[in-house]
Amino acid sequence: MGISGSDAAGTTIGEASEREALRRIFPRLPESDATLVGPGDDAAVLAAPDGRFVVTTDMMVHGPDFRLAWSGPEDLGWKAAATNLSDIAAMGAVPTALVVAIAAPPETPVAWLEGVADGFRLACTELAPGCGVVGGDLSVSATLTFAVTAFGDLGGRRPVLRSGARPGDVVAVSGALGRAAAGLHALFTEAVDAAGEPDASRLAAVVAAHPDTVSAQLRPRPPIGDGPLAADAGATAMLDLSDGLALDARRVAEASGVAIDLDPAALGPDLRTALTGGEDHGLLATFPPGTRLPGGFRTIGAVHEGRGLRVGGRPFDERGGWDPYLEWDGRRG
Repeated sequence: MGISGSDAAGTTIGEASEREALRRIFPRLPESDATLVGPGDDAAVLAAPDGRFVVTTDMMVHGPDFRLAWSGPEDLGWKAAATNLSDIAAMGAVPTALVVAIAAPPETPVAWLEGVADGFRLACTELAPGCGVVGGDLSVSATLTFAVTAFGDLGGRRPVLRSGARPGDVVAVSGALGRAAAGLHALFTEAVDAAGEPDASRLAAVVAAHPDTVSAQLRPRPPIGDGPLAADAGATAMLDLSDGLALDARRVAEASGVAIDLDPAALGPDLRTALTGGEDHGLLATFPPGTRLPGGFRTIGAVHEGRGLRVGGRPFDERGGWDPYLEWDGRRG
């Protein structure tokens, strides 16, 4: 499924110069409150009042990460922003700026890239006000690819690492569990043709039947503001739930040298999807006992002496999540 659409002049990126494409995209991008020198120079200059900055990067590639049959340009701009904003929040920082690189097929309409820019603006406005796009790069490729780098300000807080969980801590999560995976399952079972290939003509019906879960997959809404709140409340460890609760909770346990025991009753009726479904982009954190949980955090388990992941007191040895090197089969995004 290729990129479709056209603008008034029918101009594609293969016909327009990079300068012309950027001229049209720049006005649509969100501005950053931290910008001292913005897009248009060799590099941006950002204010860092804390004296430190948090930085992360993430890629989205057509095929393993999204399908053009299901995701429009605004969806993709939104998701590319959200997945990076959540990593910044997971360190306890406030997102300040994004750098965006896009490689797209030459037949891509410039208007389609404008839609992507609109998606970035909408996501930043809703999820992280004051964060904006301060630069990036455009190129051509047979495979549509996004590479986004995000920056954040700790505001005097200590960074919350994966390695600080301690026995006795409470395990808590902010955001839904398994909802994005349920949306992806609906797309792959109901928005496909007879051969099992993604079918755009079926999308509207699937969205109407599963609005919450499909939206969670195509336009995730991570609880960005809860990251700094968790840091202020004394969170001992935290990370973004991008690859599945079981896999990500095990990462915290391994980094901290502890055992994490998740309570099945707290994970909802579809336990397996909650444990193994990825792309929720909620926040998993541990807090000292007795902490009043901030924001949307709720208790889902506890930290104990030992090693590894347990569910209801029993070892959970399945990988339980997404690893692009070990199990890519094209069935993501």
